[in-house]
Amino acid sequence: MPAVSRVLVNGMAATTVSAFDRGLSYGDGLFETIRFVVGRAPLWERHMQRLGEGCLRLRLPVPEPAQLLGEAIAAAEGLTHAVVRITLTRGVGERGYAPPPSPCTTRIVAAFEAPPMAGEGYAIGVRVRWCALRLAVQPQLAGMKHLNRLEQVMARAEWNDPAIAEGLLCDTDGGVVSATMANLFALIDGDLVTPSVERGGVAGVARAEVLAARAGGRVARITPEELERASEVFLTSAVRGILPVQAVGDTVYVPGPVTRALQQHWRGLGFPMEQA
Repeated sequence: MPAVSRVLVNGMAATTVSAFDRGLSYGDGLFETIRFVVGRAPLWERHMQRLGEGCLRLRLPVPEPAQLLGEAIAAAEGLTHAVVRITLTRGVGERGYAPPPSPCTTRIVAAFEAPPMAGEGYAIGVRVRWCALRLAVQPQLAGMKHLNRLEQVMARAEWNDPAIAEGLLCDTDGGVVSATMANLFALIDGDLVTPSVERGGVAGVARAEVLAARAGGRVARITPEELERASEVFLTSAVRGILPVQAVGDTVYVPGPVTRALQQHWRGLGFPMEQA
């Protein structure tokens, strides 16, 4: 069992939910994984915006952000650097796929010690591989952080080499989408580009922050061949921040000025780099 500070289920201290919860039975719900620093989440508004939009798309009651923030702060108490996961399911329901007409949602807030945002990976970059698994195209679920992460689980099971930090995923048409736990950016012909997630993948809040912060950043289709000739490649994650890519397979990259500027932007948001 992972080390955890505190878990709240519907506002009460607990570590279990009903065996009949639709989140467990069908993956019927959403989640947000939020980095806190000394009780503050610099990207909180972006997380709440994505959660609210996902609830509307799935026809779930939208939770009150102030309530979630209070529970997140309570769960993370005592942790200087915390990762808080907020899970929202459609709650307990009858057997069958038909959603209940008036769902009573289950709300789970759990806090964990955050991984350090320091070390060799942030300085010189991480090694990444290509995954054999292909992400399905499903526009109705695309962009949301829904509870069904089986594609990512199966992709991550493809390797156990600790020297490989991430795996890149393409869709069934061969276009690059993301890493298993992060979005991808590449500097190609001088343009900062990130793949579209309108047909599959997650619209990360760190991705949204980079697109807002970097003038000229754009969304476009990227092929593996185009990625090979990029001058800079980096991953974005609300938990891990801006992580340079040192190599994808045999293709080597060097963290450049765009990557370094965005790492500095990240620190400016309130994510100070811990000591290695």
